[in-house]
Amino acid sequence: MRTLLLAGFGIIALWSGAAPSWAAELTPQQIYERDAPGVVLIIGNPEKGEGGSGGTGSIISQDGLVLTNAHVVVDPKTNQPFPRLFVFFKPDRVTGNQAKDLARQAKVGVVAFDRALDLALLRIEKAPPDLRVIRLGNPDQVRIGDRAAAIGHPEQGGLWTLTTGVVSTEFEDFNGTPGKHVFQTETSLNRGNSGGPLLNTDGNIIGVNTSIARLAADGLPITSISFALKSSVARNWLRAQGVPLEYAPPPVAEAPKPPTPKAPPPKAAPAPGEQIHTDKRPYDLEGLVRGFAQVERDLTDMADEMRKRTRPR
Repeated sequence: MRTLLLAGFGIIALWSGAAPSWAAELTPQQIYERDAPGVVLIIGNPEKGEGGSGGTGSIISQDGLVLTNAHVVVDPKTNQPFPRLFVFFKPDRVTGNQAKDLARQAKVGVVAFDRALDLALLRIEKAPPDLRVIRLGNPDQVRIGDRAAAIGHPEQGGLWTLTTGVVSTEFEDFNGTPGKHVFQTETSLNRGNSGGPLLNTDGNIIGVNTSIARLAADGLPITSISFALKSSVARNWLRAQGVPLEYAPPPVAEAPKPPTPKAPPPKAAPAPGEQIHTDKRPYDLEGLVRGFAQVERDLTDMADEMRKRTRPR
């Protein structure tokens, strides 16, 4: 048997004798185009007062079930789900203009949550018929060094952001929690990525992004150490909630494809002193949560005012 590995998200071929058999991996761009519509932004707010949370979720069923972290939807002050929870669907093209990018939204309710495992299951109210579903991948087939990708909404970054890296190692009973098995990954994750998918090169969920390491005990910064709850843990937990999901089947082998044409050379760098202007700004997660809460309060105040002005006849 002979093995050939092409660098990047390329093609792996295994063959014996003269007849090759090929299995194509998806490129980061293909993963994004396929799976990003199945990723949602989640915003939660309390009934009154300040606070709230933002994070990411994955649509896992055609009838509107969403998988995410418990800490995204549970208010730490009450240890109960936020009473106001919404998801936002990806636009056809992310522009950086929040008014356009967050135009499609829906209310969600919490079906179940587990704070120890940091998992939550949501259901979209009046789910659209055209939902994109992301399948679970089998984490037992993942090896250290396998390439991985994440889609989410990192703070001070952009909405529906794609980051790539590799699976770094794995842990059982993470932080002393029985059954909490995780992958460590160097795929860049930040606040706002919580609850989103860690994807393999087949575009399937192998982990639920759950935590990051940023400061050591002596205060020095830590980089490229993030953790994703294995999809097997999510699958077992979902089954206990009455949601039996199966792993996606392995991809069908394909015949080799001709090499991709080389990309055109990059544009010349600006001359010294030349300025590049852009009106695109990264989104502010905390600002978005506060702003959404203010809109909710304004609508409530308007409704109260209308009721006061209305007199029974």
